[in-house]
Amino acid sequence: MSTDFRIGQGFDVHAFGDGDHVVLGGVRIPHNRGVLAHSDGDVVIHALCDAMLGALALGDIGVHFPPSDPRWKGADSRMLLRHCDGLLRERGWRVGNADVTVVCERPKVGPHATAMRANLAADLGIDIDTVSVKATTSEKLGFTGRGEGIAAQAVCLLVRA
Repeated sequence: MSTDFRIGQGFDVHAFGDGDHVVLGGVRIPHNRGVLAHSDGDVVIHALCDAMLGALALGDIGVHFPPSDPRWKGADSRMLLRHCDGLLRERGWRVGNADVTVVCERPKVGPHATAMRANLAADLGIDIDTVSVKATTSEKLGFTGRGEGIAAQAVCLLVRA
């Protein structure tokens, strides 16, 4: 049985390390820490890519962009997102809407959410009003609460292109 929609969910996490910024949704945000990652460590985009790939049972970003491959060292995650979108479109699908939640105590996401939404929408070729980026803290609990890292979860609906 075929459907005209698919739903996917994704999750990503990176530990904080040395640095002076983080990249979230393709936006460089000043911060007193960076992230430990093979690429730019953009948890927003990584979680969204996993949601998109998962909706079509295409694996995860580790399958498509393995950390063992030096081509992805320091890669701009927006390039990864556009590649994943291309995989969907080759198969006759597109993102209908996406919802991403960032989990961290800092940096503050709210002031940058509109710019993140604009980046994601532009890379996916969809309207900004179909992309949501929001944040929550973990009430100082767990690794995000202790400021040891940052996480994001995403869900997306794919529709026939």
